[in-house]
Parts: sequence; C-alpha cells; structure tokens
Amino acid sequence: MTTAPLRIVVAKPGLDGHDRGAKVVARALRDGGMEVIYTGLHQTPEQIVEAAIQEDADAVGLSVLSGAHMTLFAKVIDLLKAKDADDIVVFGGGIIPEEDMPQLREMGVATVFTPGATTTEIVDWVRTHVGGDHAEG
Repeated sequence: MTTAPLRIVVAKPGLDGHDRGAKVVARALRDGGMEVIYTGLHQTPEQIVEAAIQEDADAVGLSVLSGAHMTLFAKVIDLLKAKDADDIVVFGGGIIPEEDMPQLREMGVATVFTPGATTTEIVDWVRTHVGGDHAEG
C-alpha cells in the first residue's frame, strides 16, 4: 500500500481551444491534495495516453466541449487498453448530451461531469473512485 497522492492527468483533446474549465478542475484536484499534470490544449489521444503512462497516472480527466466526445473518449480508452494501461480510470467533463452518457459508460468512461458540477463534487468523486490504495491528501 502506498501513501503517495493520486496522480491525475487533465487533458484537452482535439481542436477545442477553451480550457478554463479544465484549469479550474486541475487546480481543485491539486488543492484537494492530488498531483495534477495538465497536458495543455489540442492534445491527441496518443499524446494523452503517453502522458498518462509516463506520469504513472491513476486517472485521466478529459475535458471535451467540441462535440467530438464519442470519438475522443473511445480513442483514449482503446489506446489505454492497447498499451495494457486500462487500469487508469478515465473520466470526463464538458458539454456532453445526456443521451450519450450510457454509451460512454459502456465504452469504459467512469463518469462525466457536465456544466453545473461543482469542483467539490469532482474532487470527492475522484477520491472515492480512483486508486483505493492511496492516502487522501
């Protein structure tokens, strides 16, 4: 059992250039005692998965506002599986229609936070659902 803080990669995949929400969530996770790696804008799924593996991440949080969420989440999950890293929890946030949620869960997305979710909710969810062998920060 380790007492290391959770390591979370927060990523903005695709062409979406709006990262305010991702930065707010990244800061909240950091303030919640987690180590956060923010990958920056316009990341490919391959870059995100590579960062998650290199950083020994416990989870990847994807922020998607562009409407390409089905493709981007699927690609990240498929790449994690291909790299034998599917123990990394994938969660997300953004402008995602309610009717897409069941399919996202089916493909392996642990949860999705939509507009109105509080940073407290997100931090609490990550603490509860990611890396059970870590101490809370």
